[in-house]
Amino acid sequence: MTASVTHVWRLLKWGRTLARHGALRGIERDRNTPPAVRRLARIARFGARVPKVPRYADALQAIGPAAIKLGQTLATRADLIGEAATHDLMRLQDALPPVPFPIIRAAMEASFGRPLEELYSEIEEVPIGAASIAQVHRATTLDGKRVAVKVLRPGIEAEFARAIDTYEWAAAQLEGQGGEVARLRPRLVIETFKRWTARELDLRREAASASELAEAMEAEPDFTIPTIDWQRTTGRVLTLEWIDGIKLSDRAALIAAGYDTEKLGHTLVRAFLRQAISEGFFHADMHQGNLFALPGDRIAAIDFGIMGRIDRRARVWLAEILYGLITGNYRRVAEIHFEAGYVPAHHNVAEFATALRAVGEPMRGLPVKDMSVGMMLDSLFNITRDFDMQTQPHLLLLQKTMVMVEGVATRLNPDINLWESAAPFVREWIRTELGPEAFIADRLVEDIQTLARLPKLIRNIERHFPDPGGAPPAPPLREIQVVRVGGGWRYFAVALLAAGVGVAITLLLT
Repeated sequence: MTASVTHVWRLLKWGRTLARHGALRGIERDRNTPPAVRRLARIARFGARVPKVPRYADALQAIGPAAIKLGQTLATRADLIGEAATHDLMRLQDALPPVPFPIIRAAMEASFGRPLEELYSEIEEVPIGAASIAQVHRATTLDGKRVAVKVLRPGIEAEFARAIDTYEWAAAQLEGQGGEVARLRPRLVIETFKRWTARELDLRREAASASELAEAMEAEPDFTIPTIDWQRTTGRVLTLEWIDGIKLSDRAALIAAGYDTEKLGHTLVRAFLRQAISEGFFHADMHQGNLFALPGDRIAAIDFGIMGRIDRRARVWLAEILYGLITGNYRRVAEIHFEAGYVPAHHNVAEFATALRAVGEPMRGLPVKDMSVGMMLDSLFNITRDFDMQTQPHLLLLQKTMVMVEGVATRLNPDINLWESAAPFVREWIRTELGPEAFIADRLVEDIQTLARLPKLIRNIERHFPDPGGAPPAPPLREIQVVRVGGGWRYFAVALLAAGVGVAITLLLT
């Protein structure tokens, strides 16, 4: 176990880097920050030239890959770090210098256990992208297929393990302060980040996620997933189909190529809703660098290291919440929060509905350029304190992805109305999943499954209550109270008396 002094030393170094970029200013000024933490933040910036506008993303890039990933996680927590910091952290996308190719080549050959010439006819030494965990090279297979090859940075696992160890220690210290910080559950945030990272550090898991998402999105032909080359994929190397398209971030190039940006925006929103609500399995890193436009106004996604899951019950709640906000049914939205346990039962449903109305009404019917899902989420976070709502870890990725999708859709079509784009899909899904036909179908399936279990249930009962054997049934015995006399000499005396009575009965019977 790492010593506390090591954690403190690492935090001091990181704190100094954050302070130089002005990233600790918000912590110093926030009245909810524990006094001890505020004092440490002031010490960290002592003698540093602090910029007027905090540069959160730059600070985390300077600290290293694990900090970059943590920043991407914190970008989901506007309630924890504020709206300005959230938007700045959204810049953390694939911005590290690449590892020299000789090192990458050695890592690939060690992972495959054979020379690269036996797998690829050509591989470009200059990567097309270098992120915090891996970098990507363009290559050609022996049968002439163009592919993208993603390779983990050597030593990245050990680096992440050290950083996460200290993050966990720091989160425990903060949560131990109690109060508002404890309500935000920093230990749970770090644990969620730890699990996300563990999945990203196994490229076979990423390949499996891509394959699963491709199956789930067969109902959306305008949203495609590249095919995985399983024969050239290991835990440290991922090979997949090359995507030759235009990044959605380059709106000018899209227009010049004749793409319908309005249709692309609606396709993106619908694809996200299909994943999050219908399938409960969604791409949680849908920023512009991971999305490409293909001929026919189709969209292709890459980079499946971060995926989110939502169980069916939570998806039903989510759909009803979205539809309630779209239609202005704030009472139902409030009821769902109480049914889901997001708001403690001692609060008043009507009061919570009024608070939701104050958030939703100013934004209904407005185009994205005049409103913001991110601002709406921030407003929702602001009322969580009044109603004692704790962080819901299963919704962190969803919140982050909603903000990303909003940003990409807005750049494609500034006049898009996300509510209007989402309403038909959500309405149809609710009718299909919660309508009378669905209710009857669910009951039929449940009843048939119950009937199918009856034979097994009867067999279990017979095992516990078998037929009587050859011996006659025992006569009923009257109940006699058992006196507990304790141990020592009392126990010895009673035992002796019982033995004497037993001998006397035996003599009488003989």
